[in-house]
Amino acid sequence: MNMPDPQAMASAWMTQFANPQGWQSWFQMPAQSANPLAGMMKDAGVSIKPEKLEALRTDYLQKAGALWQDFIASRKPVLSDKRFSAPEWQANPLTAYHAASYLLNAEFLAALAEAVDAPPREHQKIRFAVQQMVDAMSPANFLATNPEAQQKLIDSKGESLTKGLSNMLSDMQKGRISQSDESAFEVGRNVATAPGHVVFENDLFQLIQYDPVTPAVHQAPLLIVPPCINKFYILDLQPENSVVRYAVEQGNTVMLMSWRNPDKSMGSLTWDDYVETGAIKAIEVTRAISKQPKINAFGFCVGGTIVASALAVLAARGDQAASSVTLLTALLDFKDTGVLDVFIDPTQVAMREQALGNGGLMPGRDLATTFSALRPNDLVWNYVQSNYLKGNEPPAFDLLYWNADSTNLPGPMFCWYLRNMYLENNLRESGKLTVCGVPVDLASIDAPVFVFGSKEDHIVPWTAAFESMAILNPKKPKANRFVLGASGHIAGVINPASKNKRSYWTNDSNGKARPATASAWFEGATEHKGSWWPEWAKFLADNGGKDIKAPAKPGNATFKPIEPAPGRYVKVRGD
Repeated sequence: MNMPDPQAMASAWMTQFANPQGWQSWFQMPAQSANPLAGMMKDAGVSIKPEKLEALRTDYLQKAGALWQDFIASRKPVLSDKRFSAPEWQANPLTAYHAASYLLNAEFLAALAEAVDAPPREHQKIRFAVQQMVDAMSPANFLATNPEAQQKLIDSKGESLTKGLSNMLSDMQKGRISQSDESAFEVGRNVATAPGHVVFENDLFQLIQYDPVTPAVHQAPLLIVPPCINKFYILDLQPENSVVRYAVEQGNTVMLMSWRNPDKSMGSLTWDDYVETGAIKAIEVTRAISKQPKINAFGFCVGGTIVASALAVLAARGDQAASSVTLLTALLDFKDTGVLDVFIDPTQVAMREQALGNGGLMPGRDLATTFSALRPNDLVWNYVQSNYLKGNEPPAFDLLYWNADSTNLPGPMFCWYLRNMYLENNLRESGKLTVCGVPVDLASIDAPVFVFGSKEDHIVPWTAAFESMAILNPKKPKANRFVLGASGHIAGVINPASKNKRSYWTNDSNGKARPATASAWFEGATEHKGSWWPEWAKFLADNGGKDIKAPAKPGNATFKPIEPAPGRYVKVRGD
């Protein structure tokens, strides 16, 4: 394989920094500049203070000079990045130098992006754009500069390249990168297998009632409202990591909404439809089947936003429907939405409204691409390297199979959600939003609340999830409990108690003594090894009423079983 000449590469790059005039032009002539930040800075009308620039330049020159001297002296660089951990990267001094140069340049560009003087939203966009570019430029992403892929090409006598091209062409037909062996899974066969029956359906969702496994159950049934941006079976992947099965085993009558994957006929549905025809209808049916006036309500991600909206609407109508509320990695206060901010601003929302606000579908494929862009090394480039450059078949992985099973969203619902939640943060303001014909006040929900956040969540920052504590039960702070789990948006939630992995944090200070900020809460928190699920199970038991005999059969005379779980709706793919 032809490799870049290291001396020419180093000289060309270093000339821009060593010469003060060249360094100045690197920032002042963005149209001709090799600096990828220059154009962004000009468009945003921002800059970097001269003293910061000079400090970065000096630091870079020292490190680049030392790296070059190590190369000349045949000293191998330390490659701590997992992308370059294979022995092939160290086997050839040139490839090691190339990888080390990339890492140094990536560090430098990230430091430049961090040094930009800009308002928070613009700063976030610049950091995000630079990181996307830096990740894409990795030598691991190209056959000509990836020694692992080159070695496999030699060892396989070209077969890896043929297979890689075949994988790429297949993915081009799918319109997405394959992250898992999708032939290994089938919904209802080896994922979404918890026993139960669909006991109600309308055009928007099916309601599943799961079979009890304990002779007695808590009086208040548990209604799970999953996100409508993805299929519900993230909560019922395999028997050993199923939230649904665990909840059933803990003596809960579990009901779960399975949202329909919208087609063109549903392109005019609104947020009100998802609240009224969706969550509120599910609450009504759950109460009717269980013959209980109140339920334990559960919302995951946007499902939490939907169920909280539904409970507030019912409260405005004089109906307190919840015995308790569980919110997992959910937002009620959208002030801090983390890196998702880069996709949401007045211009982008207005464009969506113009295209979809009056009808149409937001394709699930586009949503999946957005979420993959948040972690490109893990969800994009890792598979480019493995599937295409090395010709590997992706392994069977239930979570990534689910991740690829995308869902569409109705345009009017999606646009309303973007503007009123993400852009204007209207939900947290009492009475500012009208939903289903009534003003919404989340503080009117009268029920104990269990709020869970994941420490490394890039979709719902845990500090933002913590803000729900101040919105709900403002006059009864002892009614709220916050638990922080390790890991990210999905892995933090799907942490089975039987595995005894990871950890979680609690803070027993409550009521008026509870810290008002997330940072203060964490400072006083205690870390516990293992899963947070038992903490949640205890919360449900404490708020589930007395134990009663488990139902002998699903549904009732009005809501009869329609079909076995997981039902038809979850099997409809969006691609």
